[in-house]
This record gives sequence, structure tokens and C-alpha cells, in this order.
Amino acid sequence: MQPCKPGGFSHRNAIRRPPSDARAVTDPLPLWVTLAFTFLVAPLLALAGHTLFLRAAGRVLRGEHAPVLLRVLRGGRRAVAASLMLLAALVALPVAGLPEEARAAIARVLTLALTGTIGWALTRKMAAIFDVYIARASRAGEENLQARRRRTQLVVFRRVAVFTGIVLTLGLVLTAIPAVRAIGLSLFASAGVAGIVAGLAARPTVANLIAGLQLAVTQPVRIGDAVLIEGEWGHVDEIGSTYVTVATWDQRSLIVPLTWFLEKPIRNWTRASSQILDTVYLYADYGVPVEAIRQAARGIVEGSALWDGRVFVVQVTDLKERCMEVRILISAADAARMFDLRCFVRERLVAWMVREYPQGFAHERVEFTRPPRQG
Repeated sequence: MQPCKPGGFSHRNAIRRPPSDARAVTDPLPLWVTLAFTFLVAPLLALAGHTLFLRAAGRVLRGEHAPVLLRVLRGGRRAVAASLMLLAALVALPVAGLPEEARAAIARVLTLALTGTIGWALTRKMAAIFDVYIARASRAGEENLQARRRRTQLVVFRRVAVFTGIVLTLGLVLTAIPAVRAIGLSLFASAGVAGIVAGLAARPTVANLIAGLQLAVTQPVRIGDAVLIEGEWGHVDEIGSTYVTVATWDQRSLIVPLTWFLEKPIRNWTRASSQILDTVYLYADYGVPVEAIRQAARGIVEGSALWDGRVFVVQVTDLKERCMEVRILISAADAARMFDLRCFVRERLVAWMVREYPQGFAHERVEFTRPPRQG
């Protein structure tokens, strides 16, 4: 191997230079492209993935196989989709090519929004779990005492769970904002009575919330119970967070505060069971045979589908100046059927009396006597 001569050139020491038209640095993508990918393409891809997942899960979890899981997956779909879109935008934000300050501000806003949507989604999914079991209890029928008890508890606990989820979500979002957190701390630090004032202001709300929990646990009334309140008869239609709605027989709505059921007496006709006893009174003349009334009433009651076959008794319960009081004791499966049965028995008994004993209704007796003749 011959050494290289001074000033000479060796192919081993040659430096290859790139062509003059090649570029050492690649030009960055335009800003509008990165922004479109961050705030449009990435969220839409997350939304499409969520939609495809729900469709696949809906095919796998059909009908009775997993109704609770399917309801939970479908519950709060919009909240979950919004959370995924915000998360996708937050992950793709570093590639947007924005200045550091702008990127930090946008990331803070996206994080707050993501916290709110996650809380919203979790609250909706908790509500969906309760809705599944409430629907099951509703399908069991109003005559099922255990189902009505379970439905009442589930409705109250669902409202408490949703209220708690909303409060916690708002608290997390507000405490994540430095300005709001600083203002709140300064107010409570400067005014020691703020907690007492807030407690007094929220006393009715807290009292109704506690009353709702007591109502769910002790259950003096349940959804579907037949109650008598202030002379108004009806069925408990809804138990809200602050009041109970009673649907009266004439299609009116009686709004009663929750605390009423814990502080004042009410008449619950279906507390232990939906089955009920009631009476029909007949005021007949003393000349009408009681056994004939008993046989006629038995035929009327046994011929009605409203009678549940448990109780039938006919007794003379009082003797008045003009008539005797005959009580017909009958039974029915619930209060609504009992009302119709009582009306049916009255109508048929009146028709029987008019046909068989037209003079058998209570009436005044007047006796005219001729005064003795004077001798």
C-alpha cells in the first residue's frame, strides 16, 4: 500500500457530500393540519371506537344474558363519548405545535371538562344500575309486597346516589380551579359563621334528604300503597327527594312533604299486605228476615270476580229506633277492587230489596188511635 503524497488525494479519505438540492431538515406540518388532527380527527376516532364497541357489546350481551351489564354499558353513552373525545384531544395536544402557554391553558380547560364528563358518566352508570332493578320490581306487580318495598328503597337510594355524584363532580371541578378555591377558602377564613349560616339555609333540604333515607329504611309508606291523608284517599305514585306524590281516586295529585310521613299520622291500607277487608251496611226494617239478607248477599258476593274468597260475614250490628243495621263484611285483593266490590254489593242489595221486600226499607211507623167515647 503506497502512502498518500502531500497535496494528493486518496479515495479512502474522500468525504461524500450530499447533493446540493437535498434538504437536511424536513419542513414541519402546517399548523391547521396539527390543530385539525388534535381537535377533530383524534376525537372522531375515539367516538368511532366507542360506537363500534357498543355495537359489538350489544350483540354479545343480548336480552336476558346480561341485562344489568348491558344497561350499564348503554347508560351515559353521551357522557362516556364526550370523555373519550376529550381524552383523545388531551393526548394529541402535544403534537399540535402550539406555544407552551397556549398549550398549558388548553390542557387545563380540557382536564376540567374531562373531570366533569367522567363524573357525569359515573353518575349515569350508577343510575342505570338502579334503573334495572327498579324496572324488575315494577314488573313484579303492585300486589307483590316485597317488590313494592324493594322498589321504594331503590328509588330513594337512586336519588341519593345521583345527588351525591353531582355534588362530588361539581366539588372536584370547582376545587380544581385555583381562583375559585382561593375565593372559597378566603370567605370561610374571614367569616367563621359562614358554616352556621349555610347549615341553617340548607336545613329544609337536609331534613328532607334525611327524611327520604328514613322513609326508605323504615318504610311507613311504599310506592303503590293505598293511603288516607287529610281525608284524601289515593295511591303513592312517586317518592321524590323532597316530597311524595299521592294520586287520588279522582285523578288529582296530592303533594306531601317527606317530613309529613315521619311527623304526622297517616292511614296506610296496604302496610302489611295489599289484601283488605271492608264493610257494606244495610239498614232494613225489622220485618225483613236476616237469613234472607245473608243468602242474597252471599249470592251477590260469590258471583263477583272482585271478591277474593277469603272473608264473608253477615251480622246485625245495631238496633235503631226505625231499623236494624246489617253489616256485610267482605274481602278483596286490594283497595281498588274493594271499592268496586262495595259499590257492586250495594247496588245488587238495593235491587234485591226492591224486588223481594219493597216495604223492607227503614220507614216511620205511625199509629192512629180513636179516643174513647164520652158516656
